[in-house]
Amino acid sequence: MPLPKAELHLHIEGTLEPELAFSLAARNGVTLPYADTEELRKAYLFDDLQSFLDLYYGLMAVLRTEADFEELADAYLARAARQGVRHAEIFFDPQAHMTRGVAIGTVIEGLGRALDRSVERHGISTKLIMCFLRDESAESALQTLEAAKPHLHRIIGVGLDSAEVGHPPAKFREVYEAAAALGLRRVAHAGEEGPPAYITEALDVLGVERVDHGLRCMEDPQLVERLVRERVPLTLCPLSNVRLRAIDVLEEHPLARMMDAGLLCTVNSDDPAYFGGYVDDTFHAVREALALDQERLRELARNSFEASFLDGSAEDEALRARYLAEVADYSFD
Repeated sequence: MPLPKAELHLHIEGTLEPELAFSLAARNGVTLPYADTEELRKAYLFDDLQSFLDLYYGLMAVLRTEADFEELADAYLARAARQGVRHAEIFFDPQAHMTRGVAIGTVIEGLGRALDRSVERHGISTKLIMCFLRDESAESALQTLEAAKPHLHRIIGVGLDSAEVGHPPAKFREVYEAAAALGLRRVAHAGEEGPPAYITEALDVLGVERVDHGLRCMEDPQLVERLVRERVPLTLCPLSNVRLRAIDVLEEHPLARMMDAGLLCTVNSDDPAYFGGYVDDTFHAVREALALDQERLRELARNSFEASFLDGSAEDEALRARYLAEVADYSFD
């Protein structure tokens, strides 16, 4: 049984495995530019973030109906359960679907059907976070938030993802202020390809409670001190960092140094179908590459629940306490 853990940085569209992509393509009459699943897997080799995003958005063409999104989410949850995930806070990108003519309600309700039965079917509690595409306009983000209003009972928060360089967090000040007024939690990708200043801006301008990636904070000692002092969680994705060339090899990843500095680090899979591993695969990889001992792994698992948004109700708090007890009691083989 894998170490119990929460996953806090997971793009549901990034769990689209080649087999499911071809199955949905056949169901929806979509022709993929690949002969078979083997050829598609070979395409999962990227030079940088943009080359990944081109494939990522291209394959979304197979996602059309509520049933498609339900099947996508259910397939992820089944895999996540086998990886020891007990709680998942799942990102989705509505703009990427709305621009293809797929209504936001189709996306949210389809995902929601799978999430509604996740505890019963997979033993995983869930929350849903709607992300804005930072390479789209601020106006588009505001329109997306407006379109999501009938479905806010299904959404816990908002995030910010896609191509980071050239799209500073401050571009989205207005939509984050609107989201805060609606009572939504706030996270944002920052400091993956973008500079440490983007992390500071996400904190100060967007009011984020958690930083997705945050890798480059180590270039700014004062920022590190602040993140430690304020206990701002970082949702790191080491396999993603290597595949997207943010880090040359996993052995050079700063995760261990970040933990030594007192940062509240978590380990996540990001887009696991594309990056070569789900979250427990990532735990195993960093354990080997960085020589993390069992207590370091336990710390990462504990951090994942402490950094979660399981704090909105007495029921949530009870769940978090239960999950933390599971981590404390876990016996490594």
